[in-house]
Amino acid sequence: MLKRTIGVGMFFELAVHSKYGNAGGGGERVLWTAVAYMQREYPDIISVIYSGDKGVTKKDIIEKVASRFSISLNPQTLHFIFLKSRYMVEDSSWPRFTLIGQSLGSIYLVLEAMGEFIPDLFVDTMGYAFTFYPVRLLCQVPVGAYVHYPTISSAMVNRIGTTGPEELRNKERAAHNQESMIKTLKRKAKKMRVKLPYYTILMHLYARSLLNASFLMVNSSWTKAHVDEVISLVKNSDTHEDKGKLDTSNSQWFDSVWWIISRIIFLAISNQVPSPQLMPSSTTLSPSNKMETKIVYPPCDTNALISFPLEEREKTIVSLAQFRPEKDHAAQIEAFSELLKTHPDFRGKNNANDGVKLILMGSSRNEEDAKRVDALKLLASKHGIAENVEFKVNVSYGELLETLGKASIGLSTMVDEHFGINIVEFMAAGLIPIVHASGGPLYDIVAPHSGGITGFHAKEPASFASAMYDILSLTTSEDLAIRSRARRRAIEVFSEEGFVKGWETAWDWDK
Repeated sequence: MLKRTIGVGMFFELAVHSKYGNAGGGGERVLWTAVAYMQREYPDIISVIYSGDKGVTKKDIIEKVASRFSISLNPQTLHFIFLKSRYMVEDSSWPRFTLIGQSLGSIYLVLEAMGEFIPDLFVDTMGYAFTFYPVRLLCQVPVGAYVHYPTISSAMVNRIGTTGPEELRNKERAAHNQESMIKTLKRKAKKMRVKLPYYTILMHLYARSLLNASFLMVNSSWTKAHVDEVISLVKNSDTHEDKGKLDTSNSQWFDSVWWIISRIIFLAISNQVPSPQLMPSSTTLSPSNKMETKIVYPPCDTNALISFPLEEREKTIVSLAQFRPEKDHAAQIEAFSELLKTHPDFRGKNNANDGVKLILMGSSRNEEDAKRVDALKLLASKHGIAENVEFKVNVSYGELLETLGKASIGLSTMVDEHFGINIVEFMAAGLIPIVHASGGPLYDIVAPHSGGITGFHAKEPASFASAMYDILSLTTSEDLAIRSRARRRAIEVFSEEGFVKGWETAWDWDK
């Protein structure tokens, strides 16, 4: 007899709220690894995925997961609820006030989801913390989350509060009589002063939303530091200085307001109305002030990667990431162009097939992503390096493995990447990674191991190009030593076994 149901997010399900479960990125591996694990260990649990995908079936998704991630799912205990309102969380729906718009849109979307089916446990893997209030208060369902990236952080607010005026002062000194530039910078500074209170309020609301969770998992020490800092700001604001005790009146006030808002929206859009006795409880459902965020590194299936030989690699640089703006593929092309400009012999003596090649590999989710791919192709042509650049879009898992098994360098240019499963895959496959010197890649992944380096860090195209040259110029012994250390770190630190152990410990809601 089936006992439990779990709604996974990503707005893809297990009541683990994963918005784009069919998009094929690193975050989706977290979702499907968790689902597969629970199917193996808890066969009496039904995993329910809330998906915004259109024109696909359960069979389609299960086949794609098997193809992209080599993860087998049992259709008998996996169910999908396809939602109609995913547009509410799309960037294009909120050209202004995007963050708050998407946050409010996520409330609308999750209420549609709850109108279709209310699980016993709701786990968000998409980062929509604003959904915690309506799920916990309106449906009286415990909430958990796997946080890939904080929606907003104090660092973001601080940059907004200081960058504008400081930039203005610096540019004014440099611009001298360039009056138009000064006027432009002054307008920008005014906008920054308007944005500061907006982001400050949003950060406060985000923190209070996080406090609704019964458990929080984060994917890296960088993410944990930012989430903990945001939460601590709210906790400190609620603490009486004279008594050192937490004042719960603010939380109760927020609970009541959110309950009313959620109830109104829910009644307006849903055919399923919860029981009338759903006023927020100050005991059983109150946020836990003792809740701690736990680092649970995302899983990397290294089994199919560690068999690749470390020797005789092709002079190929590979990027593996969805074609999203924040991945900054343009910087990769700029860096590669700088490498070929500085060292033209890498172009190839006879033709591009003899030279160093850059392969940009990843998934294209929609028309916007497809346009970005086209723009990147034009950029490569503009720099005169199109013959040395190859695009592999929406490739199968088999082709992905074949490419990684031959390449020499793994490239990632995203600033403040929350984690970077693709980088772990690079290391497990035997590639030497070059990553942006920030976030999880700097502090958690490409870190020293066994007394030596496991890769290189860079910040701008020129330093990325320099790192490419350094790797391509390594002696055979130096090259193999770095590849070997990188692979060992990937296996020992970022295994699937470590992920499921952390997941099990964090989400054990029957304790």
